[in-house]
Amino acid sequence: MNSITLHLPDSLGIQTPKGRLPREAELQKSIETLHNATGAGNDFLGWLHLPSSLSRETLADIEQTADRLRNRCEVVVVVGIGGSYLGAKAVLEALTPSFAFLDAEGNAPLMLYAGHHLSQDYLSELCRALTGRSFGLIHISKSGTTTEPALAFRILRKQLEEAVGREEARERIVAVTDARRGALKTLAQQEGYKTFVIPDDVGGRFSVFTPAGLLPIATGGVSVDDLIKGAAEMERLTGIDLPVAENIAVCYAAARNELYAQGKKIEILANFHPKLHYIGEWWKQLFGESEGKEHKGIFPAAVDLTTDLHSLGQWIQEGERILFETFLSVETPSHHLLTPADPENLDGLNFLAGKPVDEINKMAEWGTRLAHSDGGVPNLRIVIPELTPRYLGQLLYFFEKACAVSGYLLGVNPFDQPGVEAYKKNMFALLDKPGYEKESLAIRARIR
Repeated sequence: MNSITLHLPDSLGIQTPKGRLPREAELQKSIETLHNATGAGNDFLGWLHLPSSLSRETLADIEQTADRLRNRCEVVVVVGIGGSYLGAKAVLEALTPSFAFLDAEGNAPLMLYAGHHLSQDYLSELCRALTGRSFGLIHISKSGTTTEPALAFRILRKQLEEAVGREEARERIVAVTDARRGALKTLAQQEGYKTFVIPDDVGGRFSVFTPAGLLPIATGGVSVDDLIKGAAEMERLTGIDLPVAENIAVCYAAARNELYAQGKKIEILANFHPKLHYIGEWWKQLFGESEGKEHKGIFPAAVDLTTDLHSLGQWIQEGERILFETFLSVETPSHHLLTPADPENLDGLNFLAGKPVDEINKMAEWGTRLAHSDGGVPNLRIVIPELTPRYLGQLLYFFEKACAVSGYLLGVNPFDQPGVEAYKKNMFALLDKPGYEKESLAIRARIR
């Protein structure tokens, strides 16, 4: 298997990638709208051909900067929120050994994250953990004024400068930001920080193949060359020149919208591999921010199985029939481990002796898919050959393309997020931010 594959339920009338799709004319129109840049949000399509257009010079610069951070730092903190950190964290969690933090001989620094919430305890504990350790910062923000990352960066920058001096701190801070304007761009110019650009035409949740994703990924020791090669493969495999019924990104978008039309309002992304947890978190932001508008959209949720079969499994099996599942399945594990025999067999598991643990996991997956399907939960399946940078690159680009097509099918702009500003306005008013005096009076009257 040379790429990820998608399996769709027969009940939708989608038998194979060679078959026919429902609403085929609408699907063709949606992908043409995307590729011809004639739809809403067409000024945010820089991600569409990004994998095939990234220059060798850019990738080499990213690798050289990552090497510098690795040589200077035992810990690197990625400061960002939403798409500014989720893509990188998803890839690093998927491709880094689960217990790498115990490996004192590892070549890559420990990658930590800040600026993705406003927890005082978390920031305090992070500062304490960094005390006495050589650390660096990758600050990712187009504006530099988003409250969560800006606050975290202010605190961590102060600690770094106090620990190593302002001059050395300049060598350990990298800014990934706007090309021309913004608070972070201005600070980087004043201090002489190394900078990378987030293109104007790439939104945060589509930015994993920009330096926002690639620099932390490279710093964490993952091959960005292979990641980009995989994404470029999927870019070709989901291009406009393919018939829609052979385009797996279009097929996935079609299946989601067909199920939504049948009353399935929730999609659960289910995995049987704990390394894929943050793929689910990244996917939730991608689809949630792209489609949840105008009182429309499938609600994206994610579960880690078999773990969550012992918590949410009952609801999925017998709760309200308003959901469907998309299973992420890893074909070949990275390691081999056999189940041992036990002379006393007190746990009754000797019937599994000699079987690879992955075979047991695969049978749990099949058993779950069948049980949920029999219980009225349609399920789709995405098969990843192995957890490698190449296949992760394919997977992430596949989801990006499918999300854009799905949004156009739904009739919304997949590339804006007007709703995320509502909480900020209330928060600024409650914090008495200058310029919000009128709003502050009004909102305080509401919460008395």
